[in-house]
Amino acid sequence: MADVVNLRNWRKTREREEAEAQAAANRAAHGRTKAQKQRDAEEEAKRRALLDQARLD
Repeated sequence: MADVVNLRNWRKTREREEAEAQAAANRAAHGRTKAQKQRDAEEEAKRRALLDQARLD
């Protein structure tokens, strides 16, 4: 037999976990040095250029 679960508490716990996951993603995205951001931008530009070169018209 399943355990009885208070749905309000379950929802609040789920929302807290989602908020913590979002906060971790924000820390990873915004907590970087200028050099790291520049390196990532260069990698993204290189990736986009490679995809554009392979595009079929």
